[in-house]
Amino acid sequence: MWLNKNVCLLMLAGAFGLCIAPLVVFIGGLVGSELAPTEHLSTLPVAAIVIGTAIAVIPASSLMARYGRKTIFIGSAIYSAFAALLSALAIYYQSFWAFTFSVACLGAALAVLQQYRFAAMESVAADKMAQAASFVILGGLIAAILGPELATMGKDLFDIDYVGSFCLLALTSLLSAIILSFYQVKPAINVSQNLEVKKPSLFRLMRNKIFWVAIMSSTIGYAVMSYIMTATPVSMHIMMGHDLDDTKWVIQSHILAMFLPSLFSGYLANKIGIKLLMFIGLVFYLVCIGLTLSGSSVMHFWGGLVLLGLGWNFLFVSGTLLLATTYRDNERFKAQGFHDFFVFGSQAFASLSSGVIIYSLGWEALVLLALPFVILQCLVMFLGFKSSLS
Repeated sequence: MWLNKNVCLLMLAGAFGLCIAPLVVFIGGLVGSELAPTEHLSTLPVAAIVIGTAIAVIPASSLMARYGRKTIFIGSAIYSAFAALLSALAIYYQSFWAFTFSVACLGAALAVLQQYRFAAMESVAADKMAQAASFVILGGLIAAILGPELATMGKDLFDIDYVGSFCLLALTSLLSAIILSFYQVKPAINVSQNLEVKKPSLFRLMRNKIFWVAIMSSTIGYAVMSYIMTATPVSMHIMMGHDLDDTKWVIQSHILAMFLPSLFSGYLANKIGIKLLMFIGLVFYLVCIGLTLSGSSVMHFWGGLVLLGLGWNFLFVSGTLLLATTYRDNERFKAQGFHDFFVFGSQAFASLSSGVIIYSLGWEALVLLALPFVILQCLVMFLGFKSSLS
C-alpha cells in the first residue's frame, strides 16, 4: 500500500509547516504597506520569503545528503518557530527591514519543506511515486485554510496588529517538529533504470532536454502563480477597496485550488500522462489571464485566482514527476537542489517584480505580462518532447 506511515507523517507535518506561505502571502503585503519607507517596497516581504527559499535550497539539499532527511526536517521546523517569533518582534518594534529579514528566514524553512515530496517518493515503490508526491502536496490544503485563519485570529492578540499571527505560526512549526520525530528513514528508491554506480554529474543532467522541460514546468508554474498572487491583496484591498474578508476568501480559495487537485493529480498523471497534465496546466493559466483581464469584481479575482491555483498544481506535479525520470539515485540531491534553486530563484524575482509593476503599471498590465511566459513553456515542451522522440 502506497499510503504508508512516512507519507502520512510528511503530509501532516507539511500541512502545519506550510502555514508559513499562505499567512505571509495574505498579510505580508499589508504589513509591508504599513511599514515600508516607499509603497514600491510594500510587497518586498512577500518576495523575501521566496528569496530566502531560493538561497537555502542548495544548502538544504547538501545538509540532507550529509546528515539525513529526518535530522534536517526536524531542525528546520524548530528553526522556523524562532524565525516566526523574530517576525513578531519586528512588527512589534515597527521595523520594516527586520520584518523583511525575518520573513526571508522563514523562506529558508520552506526550502526544506519542499523536499518533503521527494522524501515521500523515496518511501514508496516506483509505480506509486505520483500518488505519494501529490498526497504530500495535498498537505497544503490544510495550510490554505489554517494559514490565513492564524493571521486573522492573531491579528488583535497584541496592541499592534499581526504580532500574534506570527506567534501562532511559531506554535504550528513546533507541532510540525513533533510530528516529524516519528518519521522513519528508509532506503531511497532508485528511479533510474541504470543500476551502474557512477559519479553524480550535474552536467550530464543539464544536457538532458527533458530535465529542462521538468525544471521549466515547475519554474514557470511557480513564478507566474507567485507573480499574480503576490499582487492580488494589494490590488484588491488597497487599490480597488474590496473588503479584507473578500480578499482573504480569494487568497484562501486560490491556495485551496493549488492543493485540492492533489487528491487526483497523481492519479491523472498515471492515467493521461505527464505531458498532457502539463499542457492542461498551461491552458488553466491562459484562461486565468483572460478572465482576470475581463473585469475587477470580487468574482473576477476569485475565478482567476482559482484557475491560477489549478494550473500551478498540474504544472508543479508534472514537473516534479518528470524530474524524477531524469536522474540516477546518487544524483537525486544534486538534481533536486538545482531544480528547487532554479524554481525559487525565478519565483523570488517574480514576486519582487510584482510590487514594482502593480504600482507602476497597474493590475491589468501586470497580468498581461504573464502571458509571454506561458507561451515560453509551450515552446520548451514542444522542443523538449520532440527531441525525446527523435
